[in-house]
Amino acid sequence: MTDAVRARYERFAAEETPGRSPMYAEWALGVATDDEVMSVLARLDEQHRQPPLVFAVSRMLGAPLGGFRGWREFVLSRADDLVAACARRTVQTNEPLRLAPLLPVLSEIQGPIALLELGAAAGLCLYPDRYSYRFVDGDGRERARLDPESGPSPVRLVSAVRGALPPLRMPEVTWRAGIDLAPLDATDHADRAWLGALTWPGETERAERIGAALEIVAADPPLLVAGDAAARLNDVAASAPGDATLVVTTPGMLVYLPRAERMKLIDLISALDARWLTIDPPGVHDAWLPALDRSSWDGFAVALDGRVRASADPLGRWWEWRAGSAPDRT
Repeated sequence: MTDAVRARYERFAAEETPGRSPMYAEWALGVATDDEVMSVLARLDEQHRQPPLVFAVSRMLGAPLGGFRGWREFVLSRADDLVAACARRTVQTNEPLRLAPLLPVLSEIQGPIALLELGAAAGLCLYPDRYSYRFVDGDGRERARLDPESGPSPVRLVSAVRGALPPLRMPEVTWRAGIDLAPLDATDHADRAWLGALTWPGETERAERIGAALEIVAADPPLLVAGDAAARLNDVAASAPGDATLVVTTPGMLVYLPRAERMKLIDLISALDARWLTIDPPGVHDAWLPALDRSSWDGFAVALDGRVRASADPLGRWWEWRAGSAPDRT
């Protein structure tokens, strides 16, 4: 079991922390060489010992920021508390910047839109029409901007675009809802603190962005339903207004489901009279049209109804339009 822990934390350090958090890279590499810490984490199932979850929970419990040695001492002294808390939690990466590579796809969909997000957490990705967008080149020079009708938003999503810019427009969202095993309340201090812990050390700009988005959500909360996405999907979808196009989004959530459950959920979404918008790792499912070459694909894939539209950074920091034509459905 510790071999699986070692491999996961080595991969996290090598593939996920570069350019984001040197501290988390140090912690992950430390875990991968520490038999005692790995034995603690081996008590958790695969879904609940993921590095971002373990690190966030440990910080919520009071683990000190700094080098691995201090974090290790905390983990070993609070092992039972850490395991119990991790078993109750899931990763809820509620990153509104993911909307940047989703915006050109939303621009293809005729409004008004009823937006339903699965794995919604606090619902920060349910407000694409309330945020400002700044699309830049690799050197940070602005290529395009888009603001809400009311003017520039306190949440500004800055994303680098590789290659050509497709047409962009602000979506008209008239209904917002989300399903999550444990929805977060944007007005609740403890829930806001948990989202803060999920922000990696050193990501000051991201923390500020999430804080500003929480204020927007708290002022006009969406419908958030607690429960399993597959079990609640049809009922919540049925409550969407009939005069709007239902758009079901799964931004980055499918990877947290066992593969059989992922494919079941995709089948349920496909059976709805709805559009399906997602951003996922290429290998997370086989519903891509056309099929993706995982070995050569850069970043995550963005797709509408399974049809691949773009490649993108998992958190939306950059994207590249890959679609040559509009999707079949309108």
